[in-house]
Amino acid sequence: MTDAEHRPIPIQVGDTTFQWGARTFVMGVVNVTPDSFSGDGILDPGRAAEQAIRMVEQGADLIDIGAESTRPDHISIDADEEWRRLEHSLMAVRRQVDVPISVDTTRASVAERAFDIGADALNDINGLRADPDLAPLIARLGKPAVLMHNQRGREFGGDVIEDIAAGLRSSIDTATSAGVPEQQLILDPGFGFGWGPVQNLEMLRRLGELRVLGRPLLLGTSRKSTIGHVLDRPAQDRVWGTAATMALAIEQGVDIIRVHDIEEMRDVARMTDAIVRGWSDGEPS
Repeated sequence: MTDAEHRPIPIQVGDTTFQWGARTFVMGVVNVTPDSFSGDGILDPGRAAEQAIRMVEQGADLIDIGAESTRPDHISIDADEEWRRLEHSLMAVRRQVDVPISVDTTRASVAERAFDIGADALNDINGLRADPDLAPLIARLGKPAVLMHNQRGREFGGDVIEDIAAGLRSSIDTATSAGVPEQQLILDPGFGFGWGPVQNLEMLRRLGELRVLGRPLLLGTSRKSTIGHVLDRPAQDRVWGTAATMALAIEQGVDIIRVHDIEEMRDVARMTDAIVRGWSDGEPS
């Protein structure tokens, strides 16, 4: 079979069709939380909208907005507080940008409210494991979803990629058992979620092995602590370390990169695509 025959079929997210394999897509991160690990949390809806507009102008293909920190030492909040942070910022972003918006939440009650006011997709860092109502919700509403493997609280089986693949297969089974079409799913291996630097780097070296799952892959390494461990730099100074991880990930078949620094990572994606996917008449083929 050719590589084209292995590509997942396109996914419709909002008004946008994502044609996998044509190029790498860029997801911009908007954190509406006071304790974001990357130091970019925004609580004012107007500023959140401004950031989203700037990201789209710089080349973001979609925006991911979340209201609860997922850093390892984060303080958990309840659904009411998550929605209080999220509601007006999501509304402001939705009014200002035309690209698809995913809501980064693990709660069905928050996701349903977000869909009601304009979110187009779910991004669940727990891969439908935390809330049994999430899978039936996205099935009923016909929403696509990013399902992440989260290693936190799981026993390590001895092989990083085998553990990730098993976790993602379980999430796919949960989704499809609830009636979600498998072609509506995007998979995230969960860089930094329950893994140390050594395991995270092994994950990056072996990302291509996850293509056997047959779904588009999303990766979020942006500014994360493994890059800080290697380079001894604070979160805001990890852009070039992030660039290295993203170039290697794209070479191995990652379809979406989730990043904070849009302009720089857009160029990384375009240049890597030109090498990996081919270049003709000034445009990636």
